[in-house]
Amino acid sequence: MAGTQFTLPGLCGRRQFRSGLVIRCASERQELFNRIAPVYDNLNDWLSLGRHRVWKKMSVSWSGAKEGDTVLDVCCGSGDLAFLLSERVGIKGKVLAIDFSKEQLQIAAARQKDRAKACYKNIEWIEGDAVDLPFPQLQFDAATMGYGLRNVVDRKKALEEIQRVLKPGCKVSILDFNKSSNQVVCAVQEGMIEYIVIPVASRFGLEEEYRYLKNSIKAYHTGIELEKLALEAGFSSARHYEIEAGLMGNLAATR
Repeated sequence: MAGTQFTLPGLCGRRQFRSGLVIRCASERQELFNRIAPVYDNLNDWLSLGRHRVWKKMSVSWSGAKEGDTVLDVCCGSGDLAFLLSERVGIKGKVLAIDFSKEQLQIAAARQKDRAKACYKNIEWIEGDAVDLPFPQLQFDAATMGYGLRNVVDRKKALEEIQRVLKPGCKVSILDFNKSSNQVVCAVQEGMIEYIVIPVASRFGLEEEYRYLKNSIKAYHTGIELEKLALEAGFSSARHYEIEAGLMGNLAATR
C-alpha cells in the first residue's frame, strides 16, 4: 500500500444508528464501513446516478486547493475527494487522506495503484480519528470532508481539529446530505432513501447498513446550524450551500 498508516487507539469518534438507537462507540461504526467497503463505490454510482462525482468536484472547488498545496481529506473513504485534490495540487503538492476504516483505505490505495496519473503518487493514506488528527497545527493549505461529519459523535471537536491543522485564511469544504428546513425537500429525501436507497442496498445484502441514513440525517444539523457550529469551532467565516435541489449540502469555512 502506498503511504504510511498510523494506527491510533480510542477511535470513538462516530455514531451508529440502528433501529432508532444511537451507539456512541466507533467499533461498530468501523465494522459497518468495513462491510460496505467492497461495494461502496458501485453503490454510490447506483444511488446517485453518478451525480456524486459532480458534487465532489464542487466540494473540492470550494476548498480553494491549488497547485503545490499540502491538503487534507478527512474521512476519505475509498478516496474520491483525495484523488480530485491530488489533481488540483499536482506533483508538487501533497495529499494526506485519513480514515478509520482499514478496508476503505486498502481499496483507496489499490485504486491509487491502478491509476496512471503521476500526481496520484502524492497521496498518503493514514488510518486515524477525525476528532484526534495526528498532525501538527497550521500544516494544511486546504481540507475536505465527504459524508463524514454527520457520522461523527463530537462534530464540534472534529471541526476544531480541522481548524487547528489549517493555516490562517485557508478553507475546509464539507460535503454531506442536507438537513433541509423545507418539508417538501425532506419528504422527497426520505422517500428516496426508503424506496430507492434501501432497496438497492438490499441487493448487495446491505439493507440494514443503509437503513440508518434516515435517522442520521434527522440527527444532523441544518445549514444555519452548521455555519454556527463552524464559527464556534474557531473558523472566522462559514457558509453552507444547498445543492441538488437541497438534497445535498456543502459547508465551506475559512480559518
